[in-house]
Amino acid sequence: MTDAAVRPKKPATNKRTPAGGAPTAAHSAAEAHEARIDVDTVTDLLLGTWGDVRLEARELIKDPAFWRIEGQPMAEHRERTLGQLRLLVENNGSRRAFPKEYGGLENSGGNLAGFMDLVLADPSLQIKSGVQWGLFGSAIYQLGTKAHHDRWLRDVIELDLPGAFAMTETGHGSDVAAIGTTATYDPETEEFVIHTPFRGAWKDYLGNAALHGKAATVFAQLITGGVNYGVHCFFVPLRDDDGAFLPGIGGEDDGVKGGLNGIDNGRLHFDHVRIPRFNLLNRYGDVAADGSYSSEISSPGRRFFTMLGALVQGRVSLDGAATTGTALALYIALTYAGQRRQFDSGSGSDEVVLLDYGKHQRRLLPLLAQNYAQFFANDELLRKFDAVFSGRNDTAEEREDLETLAAALKPLSTWNALDTIQECREACGGSGFLAENRLVGLHQDLDVYVTFEGDNNVLLQLVGKRLLADFAKQFKGADAAKLASFAARQTAGKVFHGAGLRQFGQAVADFGSTARSVELGLRADQQHDLLAGRVQQMVEDIAGRLRAASKASPADAAAIFNANQAELIEAARAHAELLQWEAFTDGLTAVEDDGTLQVLTWLRDLFGLSLIEKHLAWHLIHGRLSTQRAASVSKYIDRLCLRLRPHAQDLVDGYGFAPEHVRAPIASGAEQARQDEARAYFAALAASDDAPVSEKSLKKK
Repeated sequence: MTDAAVRPKKPATNKRTPAGGAPTAAHSAAEAHEARIDVDTVTDLLLGTWGDVRLEARELIKDPAFWRIEGQPMAEHRERTLGQLRLLVENNGSRRAFPKEYGGLENSGGNLAGFMDLVLADPSLQIKSGVQWGLFGSAIYQLGTKAHHDRWLRDVIELDLPGAFAMTETGHGSDVAAIGTTATYDPETEEFVIHTPFRGAWKDYLGNAALHGKAATVFAQLITGGVNYGVHCFFVPLRDDDGAFLPGIGGEDDGVKGGLNGIDNGRLHFDHVRIPRFNLLNRYGDVAADGSYSSEISSPGRRFFTMLGALVQGRVSLDGAATTGTALALYIALTYAGQRRQFDSGSGSDEVVLLDYGKHQRRLLPLLAQNYAQFFANDELLRKFDAVFSGRNDTAEEREDLETLAAALKPLSTWNALDTIQECREACGGSGFLAENRLVGLHQDLDVYVTFEGDNNVLLQLVGKRLLADFAKQFKGADAAKLASFAARQTAGKVFHGAGLRQFGQAVADFGSTARSVELGLRADQQHDLLAGRVQQMVEDIAGRLRAASKASPADAAAIFNANQAELIEAARAHAELLQWEAFTDGLTAVEDDGTLQVLTWLRDLFGLSLIEKHLAWHLIHGRLSTQRAASVSKYIDRLCLRLRPHAQDLVDGYGFAPEHVRAPIASGAEQARQDEARAYFAALAASDDAPVSEKSLKKK
């Protein structure tokens, strides 16, 4: 073999390595001479089960009348958004979720699918329409009975009755059970008296409350016969036809917010406002004329969660809207990164395209993989939602599963939206900070999604409690032999991991090879084992520590739970990550084209290994990975990023966005045109006799 020091120096001829030796990747899948995706096939996959409805919505919002105007004053933005809602009504965008009897289309899954993509036009439009039809209208539909539907639903659909969803209070957000507003029944007049007894009980942050709402679905403590039967929902008129508050009702405008300023958020308060007994939305609990209370659900706790569970579509749609908004940011940043050039190789060659830099690949491509996983997971969530709300599979167990799944996925997608949009903004430099390129506005508008429909940490705590409950079920009624067997397996497992046997076995099998480490321990089955094993171990450990709480006093039991709360939430997050990975993997089974399957498998592996890398310390501490195999995780992620780099544009093109959806100049081809102009200028200058010489070249002489 020729020694490296005396090898002849020849200009590089490989397309991946230009003269001067600066390593780059192929810019396109065609240049890479490898598998490539069928973009249309991928678009169909990402659009999901209700792709036809999403395409219908996307076609509608190509109309500039739906687009967010950057920098528009709040008052104008609010009126524009209200006008956009009227355009949705004219184009049947308000009808999908409701019964045909009232002009609806009875398409629960399609309703949310079409609603989520409104985020591409203006997040304010998406959320305000969600307030009107997904919250206010849905509360009437899901919590009321046919008599209520007959009276109000058609006007809600037609926007003749704009309304607010008055659940959250200044003093209580996620803790709905503790709200302060009361609804006290007066049997003499057969009326409920709605009252906010203190300032913290004011209803707050309510869309449509500051200006446009004529009525509200108000959540209050139902009191009759001196007994508080917990939170129920009431239809309460707010304003007359001239827009003035009705007697006993007052409110304030929340004013300018960090984003979503096309929505008229405001506060409401009630001073002994009387409403007819009829206005109790009584599907799950009723009060007779004499004041007696009745409900088919005897347990107060189960009744409360059943009523709130009927409104789960808010979390489902936020998961999807955050996923779509994130996709838009990735489309902008990766398209720009494939065109923008910065710094030459140091040898006088062309400036390097941003996406050829390893760090740029590392910062954006794992986020792309995460976003793909979210699309597949959201489609599974939508299918479960549709099965329940269409009535095809509406059982108590399915509703509980739906609520848990929504509570698991919504936090991850909304947190990831903020992280990804910010990374995309920074990856676009100063251009990303310009309002016209949409990344700053997207971040502002999607910021509140992490606390909409429940604070994310509170939602994950709900998931964690469900995981603990499911874990405990396997021991219900178990005999001593079964418990002893489980304890023995646990002890053996901890000794096995703690003694280093697994690490030693991995190191011997891998024998110093990163490729062998990946082949033996980081393929799909092993990714799943590591992700699922982490969830299982975390839940088992927390359950063991909480066992003492069953025999402790209430105060001590609360303290024990509080001490484990952070780890419980982390276990729930790990569970949600596992669900996303499984959804991505399940989605691959529908791919028939070999090239598409290969590239998407690489992308799924990038997602799985990125999750493992994120929690690498846990896997090492618990003996799930050897140090050598742990080191190979990061190395293989780098390889996957380089392998996926030529496919980056195809993968974001797979989102199926039209120019009218993107509307960011840096992703429109303008940057490519600037780069081509600059390169042509310098090429012509170099070929002329007018090119100045470099000062450095003079010094070399």
